[in-house]
Amino acid sequence: MDGEALTDAAFARRIAEVAGELLLTLRGSGLFEGKALGRAGDRVANAFLIEALADARPDDAVLSEEEADDPARCLASRVWIVDPLDGTREYSEGRDDWAVHVALAVDGKPRVGAVALPGLGQTLSSASPPPPLPPRAGRTPRLLVSRSRPAAQALAVAERLGAETVAMGSAGAKAMAVVRGEADIYLHAGGQYEWDNCAPVAVAQAAGLHASRLDGSPLTYNHANPWLPDLLICRKDDAGPILALLRELPGA
Repeated sequence: MDGEALTDAAFARRIAEVAGELLLTLRGSGLFEGKALGRAGDRVANAFLIEALADARPDDAVLSEEEADDPARCLASRVWIVDPLDGTREYSEGRDDWAVHVALAVDGKPRVGAVALPGLGQTLSSASPPPPLPPRAGRTPRLLVSRSRPAAQALAVAERLGAETVAMGSAGAKAMAVVRGEADIYLHAGGQYEWDNCAPVAVAQAAGLHASRLDGSPLTYNHANPWLPDLLICRKDDAGPILALLRELPGA
């Protein structure tokens, strides 16, 4: 299928899926293991995505975790922001909580996003988000945290909400767990880059969820410094109380 003939959203979904298929094939080959598998996966998925974007969207700029940054992208209106393998550790350990992120930011806003979850056989896209989540109806909220470095703010909010904390790998896997209704809150304060959350944010917003910085300000992209340290994705009716709790925390 000619990538140039696809809409941006369909193209993002397709190349995220193919990158995921390549990563599964590589992991199943038995040729690499451990950190070597993670390094190979990063390189293989990145090479494919960069080539696909150059072929089908040659006039657009690209920001990738695995590619040398070109400062000229800051002058572009359309910038593809990709993480070829989000959750390299989880991928190399044989887990399922890793992802491929493909997003298109237009004038700094996350307009298109696709998050492939190859280990689960799913891809979520801003073009075809799942239906709105049903009310939680008094159920104990589930708040997602990092497997290795749970943020102090997330743990404090969980305690005040009486929420159950759930450890999970990649940012994409955590964000999509909220989109799918398997969790309720993804609160991150340990530092990320634009490629870690642009695609997840685009998908979450298309699904009707709240997505913002921890101070409530909007998430914007294609900055000269792609560092984007904090993130909140949750149901819209939970956003106000969570943001209020964050403002009450010491040092806020």
